[in-house]
Amino acid sequence: MNAPANTLNAYVQAPFPPIPGAAEGPLAGLTFAVKDIYNVRGQRTGGGNPQKLDEAAPAASTAPAVQKLLDAGATLVARAQTDELTFSLMGQNAHYPFPVNPAAPGRVTGGSSSGSASAVAAGLVDFATGSDTGGSVRAPASFCGLLGLRGTHGAISLDGAMPLAPSFDTFGWFAKDGETYERVAKVLLPAASGNSSYRALRLSALDGLLLGEAEAAEYARIAAQVAEVIGEASEAAPLSQSIDDLYWTFRKLQSYEAWAMHGPWISAKERHLGPGVKERFEFGSTISSEAAGAETEKRDALRSELALMLGNDGLLVLPTVPGAAPLSDIGFDALQDYRERALRLLCLSGLSGFPQITIPLGTVDGAPFGISLLGPAGSDMALIGLARTILEHAKGGR
Repeated sequence: MNAPANTLNAYVQAPFPPIPGAAEGPLAGLTFAVKDIYNVRGQRTGGGNPQKLDEAAPAASTAPAVQKLLDAGATLVARAQTDELTFSLMGQNAHYPFPVNPAAPGRVTGGSSSGSASAVAAGLVDFATGSDTGGSVRAPASFCGLLGLRGTHGAISLDGAMPLAPSFDTFGWFAKDGETYERVAKVLLPAASGNSSYRALRLSALDGLLLGEAEAAEYARIAAQVAEVIGEASEAAPLSQSIDDLYWTFRKLQSYEAWAMHGPWISAKERHLGPGVKERFEFGSTISSEAAGAETEKRDALRSELALMLGNDGLLVLPTVPGAAPLSDIGFDALQDYRERALRLLCLSGLSGFPQITIPLGTVDGAPFGISLLGPAGSDMALIGLARTILEHAKGGR
């Protein structure tokens, strides 16, 4: 799909005069968009909320991670739409026209990095920045047929970015191909180090979250392609906490932190928050510091257990999300059901802080469907390299 930007609803501020990158550098010749949570000098950051945009002053400086991209030669051309205050997963912001999924028109883009995924999938830009707190890079990447990494927590600076839940928030980006993705990674991340071989692992409890027979069959097919590169996945010992329990630990801690970040602003006057977003913030307001402390202990236990499972060379292979992107018009309740199921797959990376990359290998009902690798802390570059190898191997086998 090669549609004009204004028909995709990908951007909230475009066109503006391009901000050229350095004349020379590893990203010279590439264009990119920034999610509307990152400061760019002289521009206002809206965070997906019209009142937030109206009250924002022009930024005095550009977010360091975005500045690195400019310094490396990439040219910034647009601000991309985000779900409201980034607290959603479907790409449907009540205040703006929904971004279009160019890879599967009629289906959601996913969020909250909705406009960034739409723009890259349509070829409007070579790459686009996002952020991932609960799945806001991984889900849109899977829905739109893109590569997307949730990096090791803290590996890339989030200075100059609007927070949601700081102990979960991570910088991310989208690209269609492994070569572009790796070029950006080399600017933002430390050089790769460590292993040349890995142990592939799986958890049946995660595979069981797929939506149905078509998804299970396609997942088996693309998992076999991954196995041709990294080896057959062996079943890992079950986690000591259930996936449902871990989901609730994630939900409670994310919501608690989100209210701490945005509660004072929300409470100052009527903010007309969209459906779902309003209720999630209200949920966060009910969680006490004592309850958050108890959930943090569960989180720490999961992090230790997953670190022991992975060691230095383990890779957990799992579905990124339960299936293809939901249809845009299936209704609020059905989208919420999909969201809660997806978060059960997405929460392990967020709770642990370990990196996870989604690889656009599959299709279900003609729509993209990704598979993920979750690795040890600091294995970001290795995951990107493996994803590129897996994509090239799959392409060569067609």
